[in-house]
Amino acid sequence: MQGFVFYDLETTGISPAYDQPLQFAAIRTDLNLNEIERVEFRCRLAPHILPAPQALIVTGVTPIEMTNSNLPNFFEFSQMLQDLIARWAPSTWVGYNTLKFDEPMLRHTFYQNLQPQIYATQMNGNDRLDVLQFIQTVYVKDKALLRWPINDKNKISFKLDMLAPENGFSSHNAHDAVGDVEATIFLCRKIADGNPKLWQQLLETRNKHYIRTLFESYKPIEIVLRFGSGEPKSYFGCFCGISSSNQNSYGFFDLEIGQGLDLISGSYDDIEEAVKKSPIKIRSISINNAPPVLPVTGPKQEWLKICQALAKDDKFQQQVSQAMASRYEEKLSEDKSVEERIYGGFYSKNDQRLVQQFQVEDWPVRAELISQFEDLRLKQLGRRLIFFYAPGALAKSSKERLTEFLRDKWFADDEKQVPWTTFSEVKRQLAEIGDKPDLAQETKDALVSYYDEKLRSLD
Repeated sequence: MQGFVFYDLETTGISPAYDQPLQFAAIRTDLNLNEIERVEFRCRLAPHILPAPQALIVTGVTPIEMTNSNLPNFFEFSQMLQDLIARWAPSTWVGYNTLKFDEPMLRHTFYQNLQPQIYATQMNGNDRLDVLQFIQTVYVKDKALLRWPINDKNKISFKLDMLAPENGFSSHNAHDAVGDVEATIFLCRKIADGNPKLWQQLLETRNKHYIRTLFESYKPIEIVLRFGSGEPKSYFGCFCGISSSNQNSYGFFDLEIGQGLDLISGSYDDIEEAVKKSPIKIRSISINNAPPVLPVTGPKQEWLKICQALAKDDKFQQQVSQAMASRYEEKLSEDKSVEERIYGGFYSKNDQRLVQQFQVEDWPVRAELISQFEDLRLKQLGRRLIFFYAPGALAKSSKERLTEFLRDKWFADDEKQVPWTTFSEVKRQLAEIGDKPDLAQETKDALVSYYDEKLRSLD
């Protein structure tokens, strides 16, 4: 029977596209949260990434660990993760804030290392849940179930490293992947034991077909959302259409804002404004991201009238579909680097076959395969991998271009505010770290020496 895989990543920074995992830990459990198996993988740093010094301080990963030749390289690490996910399928992949951070980081790990399936945690019967969303729902629906820590800004903190100890998890090794996984399981047990009905309702959301049925019933539904640093709250709405560009993006018509019937009978411009401008009257909910959606008991008669009107108005639903797609297309219109073109289309059957072959060949043969790829992303990322792990298989001109790429990347203009770590940002963070009196001087010196060595590698 399908169980859970609780997992966590420790990384070089916060950008899925431009950072990488350094540690992966996972614990597989049965449906009652009893441990079956656990694994932990670490890997070396990819040659093109500058880790953020602050991230290394937080995770405790040392320069020696990142360059340990006994550890797998980043490409081998990605293969290990693909194999593990396939071996444990089908499972529900669970973590704390994984849908916004760890899951995108995994996808980019697979994409940039030419792995066959970037959506591995959603394939072969796998699905996903996010415990942070569970916690936020508990805060709204059963606040007394947990104790809520207060941060230094006098606000309730939903961070795992504060929430788990506040609720009795005494062995939490914060910002270590294994410790974070154990803390996440602990909180799940608190919810499952303290409110079994809510726990079961939230588990249902891992199945997008359940979410789809809930939406398409045209009955009022409740979803718990949190924006910025505010507190989570419930929103009540009704299904009103599906984006014409993304069949997993469902329209959620807010039933509390008012003037619902007027909007339904309004113009297309009114609908576009409802989708794009604050206050948002029509939200986009991704049904394949396990949104914390709950059925509503005893809905208001006014809400039922609006839902009935939505169910009958095909024209309004079509206009909502267009407006939602239009908003998404505007975001995709910008020029993007190869890292950010991860969702730029599926590979052809020929490229899929070559990607599979790429996994089992040695590096000289992989270098030959690159020229056969049809997708320019695969060509570019493939050449990069050859440069990193088998530079002798590349022509001298290609190696020089990629070396120049590293220089341009690491010394990018500060005014561009690039989303990756540059030497300028390293210098700034090292200065901050140097002012920390509680940090060992040996740790500070090791970081300075490491980045000095990275600089010399460009000579």
